[in-house]
Amino acid sequence: MKYSLICTDIDGTLLDQNKVLLPQVKEALKKEADKGVKIALVSGRMPAGVELIEQELGISCVKVCHAGSYILLGDQRISNKYLPVETLEKVYNTIAKAHGLQLWIFCEETWYVTGIDKFIEKEIVDIKQQPIVVDIKDLVEQWKKEGKGPNKILLAADPEEIRIMYQEIENYNWPEIDYACSADTFIELLPKGINKGEAVCEICDRLGIKCEEVVAFGDHELDIPLLEAAGIGIAMENAIPELKEKADYVTKTNNEGGIAYALENYLAK
Repeated sequence: MKYSLICTDIDGTLLDQNKVLLPQVKEALKKEADKGVKIALVSGRMPAGVELIEQELGISCVKVCHAGSYILLGDQRISNKYLPVETLEKVYNTIAKAHGLQLWIFCEETWYVTGIDKFIEKEIVDIKQQPIVVDIKDLVEQWKKEGKGPNKILLAADPEEIRIMYQEIENYNWPEIDYACSADTFIELLPKGINKGEAVCEICDRLGIKCEEVVAFGDHELDIPLLEAAGIGIAMENAIPELKEKADYVTKTNNEGGIAYALENYLAK
């Protein structure tokens, strides 16, 4: 198959469990870029966290941030979609506050939180960014004046509590959001209709590439639309079963350089 674009999730896919970019993965993607293949980093991370990996790769990448609601083509912003500010209040009061959790709020280049906990402390280390602690009411009032809103809201908790909150969100059936887990400790809430698959279609349209010419890699629920949109979808061996069912291939784990293995063994043939 001829492919023109490689789209990869970052955490759990491109990076190993210690958030390290393995040398064989970096080298394999560099070889593809040298052949003229475009590389897109398609992540739930904020822009600064995606740019960190772009710099480490040493390749100019398309950057799909906030799971598809904020897209950068080079330095040009080509997509920026918000949730309603009323949704922010609703999620905070009915889910986060009820569970005694801090809410993560992302708007463009900035990360806001309602307080600091162990999950936020870990993220600060992983992406080398410091969030701004805010009062929800103040932030909502500010954004109402500015005509802004969050690109993404995130809930972080231990896996059992995540499963409970996931069911609660499902039961609320809020019409203006889509949601998915990006890890067993994260639920990400996005504007309705926004996902990694739609983002890839938008990128393809901009670059003049057919979706059939896309190879996509992922590991979790948030990556299901990504693999569905691609010509070839490849799940990591460490991926959830639901994603593996959607994949054309299952490669080695992220700890074993699964992306490099797939490029050299599945796609080179």
